[in-house]
Amino acid sequence: MQKNYLVLFLLLVTLSCKKASAPPPPEINSFLKQVITPDDRKTITAEEAKTYHVNDTYQYKYRTGNPGKYEYNYDVKGINIDGDSVFGNINVEGKYGAGILLGDTIPDIEIKTEWVSYGKLNATDLNGNKYQLIVK
Repeated sequence: MQKNYLVLFLLLVTLSCKKASAPPPPEINSFLKQVITPDDRKTITAEEAKTYHVNDTYQYKYRTGNPGKYEYNYDVKGINIDGDSVFGNINVEGKYGAGILLGDTIPDIEIKTEWVSYGKLNATDLNGNKYQLIVK
């Protein structure tokens, strides 16, 4: 009889225990946005100004952020599918970025960019037009 009560007690204890869930990871406060937008290149926030860095050895105009989470600003030039010349300015974090392109006969174009090799990027505008860019 005692054995039955012991089994019943163990069964109740086992079923009533909840699995302790791990606490959520602490949220890292970062002044860098998760997604780079064309407007990011227009201003530097007070937080970004604390880590503003210029190095003439490299091709970027300036860099903000901390190791592993840098955001770079570049002047770029390139061509569209029709072979028309374009130029502009972009911000890049990691492999992806965004910015504005200008041309001799076209208005400002917002683009999203992706690195394809050292100093070379592919870009796409809001209408799906493609551009091949290089860092100046």
